[in-house]
Amino acid sequence: MNSETIKKLNIFILGIAFMFLFTAFQTCGNIAQTVITNLNHTDFHGSGYTSMAVIYGVFSASNLISPSVVAVVGPQFSMFFGGIFYSIYIGMFIQPSTGTFYAASVFLGIAAAILWTAQGNCLTINSNADTIGRNSGIFWALLQFSLFFGNLYIYFAWQGKTYISESDRRTVFIALTVISLVGTVLFFLIRTPDESNSEEVEVSASVDDPVEHTSGRSLITRAVDAFKRSISLCLTKEILLLSITTAYTGLELTFFTGVYGTCIGAVNKFGTEEKSLIGLSGIFIGIGEILGGGIFGLLSKNNRFGRNPVVMLGIGVHFIAFYLIFFNLPNDAPIASMSGTDSIAYMEPSKEVAIFCSFLLGFGDSCFNTQLLSILGYLYSEDSAPAFAVFKFIQSVCAAVAFFYSNYLLLQWQLLIMVVVGFFGTISFFTVEWDAPAFVAKNTEYSSI
Repeated sequence: MNSETIKKLNIFILGIAFMFLFTAFQTCGNIAQTVITNLNHTDFHGSGYTSMAVIYGVFSASNLISPSVVAVVGPQFSMFFGGIFYSIYIGMFIQPSTGTFYAASVFLGIAAAILWTAQGNCLTINSNADTIGRNSGIFWALLQFSLFFGNLYIYFAWQGKTYISESDRRTVFIALTVISLVGTVLFFLIRTPDESNSEEVEVSASVDDPVEHTSGRSLITRAVDAFKRSISLCLTKEILLLSITTAYTGLELTFFTGVYGTCIGAVNKFGTEEKSLIGLSGIFIGIGEILGGGIFGLLSKNNRFGRNPVVMLGIGVHFIAFYLIFFNLPNDAPIASMSGTDSIAYMEPSKEVAIFCSFLLGFGDSCFNTQLLSILGYLYSEDSAPAFAVFKFIQSVCAAVAFFYSNYLLLQWQLLIMVVVGFFGTISFFTVEWDAPAFVAKNTEYSSI
């Protein structure tokens, strides 16, 4: 099997492994606040929003050290150990306690930083300047199937339910824990290609080099160098500009993974379908993500117009979604009590509009994330682990902030924040994309001297 075939196979395995892992985790995140609302009349006293704020807060800080971890143990083992802690967090819901809940949130934040830095590193190792766009789209489409399967089960299993029983909860989370473990094991099927992108070999080959294993000094040097590269990248013009776009993806990630499903589940006007609609919403977010990832992965082969039109499409789709959500769902839906809300926005709440907005949220998100993955792999082909760590650091900081304010802010203010940050994030992405060829040419010339 030649190197190119191995690389293609690795991308598919990477995407399928993440699909299993995040089928479990994203379904968990989508229903967590609803499940916890039903638990809070017991000895358990926690908040799904607060848990996610903790996860993303720790995630952001851990991105400062994750390139060093990946440099020492390699991307494959980094993703495996990250997946284990995702499974532990999901399994905690089988028999939850408040202390365990927040402790698991802290450890998951650390694991997530390592997992996603290793993913970016693995994606870049198995790509080049011509295939990074295609591979980013394929990975993203496979990953987003995770929103389909778990939420499809929630839709049918919770049909007609207004209260989530202990038996319902345990059945769901036992299944999700097993699914996440399957995805974690699949990381061991990824093979090292015969040739990789220059310095990327150095990052990924540590587990295969007996000399490196016997030299603690070399491992420490590699870890310190990865940390230094992460810090230096934070100060570059390209990363500073892309940080605004990345910040927007963090805010809207929080909204569609945690807040929007909660809003739908809190609207009493939806009747006995309000809880099952959470699952249906997740399915249509996934359909939007899969469609966007597939289309933009295929188009990247012959895209003469660059990444900017895709990002422009993404922000346009999101603005339409925000406008419809503002008119369709009541303002107090994100912070409603266990009994839900009887309030009405500017129109009678419509299930069809709510689900259509789910599709728009997913499709728009795929526009941004596929292009961010593509441009980072293109600009930093020799520094992918630090570059993706910085990307996830910024994204997770903003996600943590958004999960925190979701406990308090009405829906209209959450939408307004995303509109403002999304507008400026789009402008900053355009600027980087226009200068990208010159940036790569300059770095190529410098590295060849």
